[in-house]
Amino acid sequence: MAEDTSKKSEAPDWYAGGLEHVWLPYAQMKTSSPPLPVVRTQGSRIVLADGRELIDGIASWWTACHGYNQAHIRHAVARQLKQMPHVMFGGLAHEQALRLAQRLAAMLPGDLTRVFFSDSGSVAVEVAMKMAVQYWINRGERGRSQFVACKGGYHGDTTGAMAVSNTEDGMHALFAGLLPKHHIVDLPDNAQRLAALDALLAQHAGDIAGIIVEPLVQGAGGMTFHDASVLQRLRALADRHDLLLIFDEIFTGFGRTGSMFACEAAEVTPDIITLSKALTGGTLPLAATIATRKVFDAFWSDDPANALMHGPSYMANALACAAANASLDLFAREPRLQQVATIASALLHGLAPCRSMAGVKDVRVQGAIGVVEMERIADLNAVRARFIEEGVFVRPFGNVIYLTPAFTISADELTMLTDAVVKVVRSLP
Repeated sequence: MAEDTSKKSEAPDWYAGGLEHVWLPYAQMKTSSPPLPVVRTQGSRIVLADGRELIDGIASWWTACHGYNQAHIRHAVARQLKQMPHVMFGGLAHEQALRLAQRLAAMLPGDLTRVFFSDSGSVAVEVAMKMAVQYWINRGERGRSQFVACKGGYHGDTTGAMAVSNTEDGMHALFAGLLPKHHIVDLPDNAQRLAALDALLAQHAGDIAGIIVEPLVQGAGGMTFHDASVLQRLRALADRHDLLLIFDEIFTGFGRTGSMFACEAAEVTPDIITLSKALTGGTLPLAATIATRKVFDAFWSDDPANALMHGPSYMANALACAAANASLDLFAREPRLQQVATIASALLHGLAPCRSMAGVKDVRVQGAIGVVEMERIADLNAVRARFIEEGVFVRPFGNVIYLTPAFTISADELTMLTDAVVKVVRSLP
């Protein structure tokens, strides 16, 4: 049979030659379906080279919270590009970064007031862990290098972040036993688990620098939810055993769970918080690790050795900071949290039919996050292809089908997404 070349003929000339030289993320290159060539984005839509439009159900890994090509962000970046695209942050500073740091400090609870910029979520976590360990070194306690993290968690793909993620059966299971050893525990969501964690901290407190957790929602580890009371318990345990508490809000920050930051829902202030993803509205890479005055004061010293020796080359990139400031403008003047509440209601209603379907383990919604957890998904490539056939871009992982749309998605587009999920789940064997 002659090979069907119709699809290949629709691809632009840059596609085939370039694809031979890239290494794609989270993909077995030999067996995975090839990526879709994208030529344009707008709002909640992805336009492919062959003219098809897909409704984006995951906002480019949860970053494009305002939708694609948002005019205010685009214009802010264009203005900054004319003025100064980048300057090193060592010995120099610029308006966009300093204004952004001031605004973030004003938005966050408690005295989370010192902002360290980087360019990815994983690096933000690495910086948080480095801060926590050196906090104790600067206070004369060199033995505190361990962390307590939670089963089912995911904090990034760099070595330190992987080590506090789920390495038993998660995406980094291949590295189990090869990474630095930390204490990976059950979330203290009941009395028994709380008592077990309390006992572990009492035994090992002298070796532990801090506790790290994704507040309210564990994202890429499985889209699992927990109550705000868990965060209150962790804060109490950290205080009781004199440990630092780190909230990884790279996924949950900027409205995704229903409040501007997930820590607000629990009325808990961590000692360090990490932010990225939606920080720039999905426009440019930027991350922030933000510490309380208590943490920063341990580095404030006449001794140069007490300084935090970290500094990414593109730290506080002016274009990215301009995009982030524009994104914060939109949160300030447009009803984003109301939109999230509307999306939550639509997800609850639209995904409800899945609850009674064969093979469905759970259906859950938190803010603008809708999850259908399956007992198993036999062929992820096939399921992803089915969504493309339905005109939507949804990318399940493991046994989880999820939606994390832009907050500005239209009601009709959101209905198309939930209808597609229902239809695809109903068709699964």
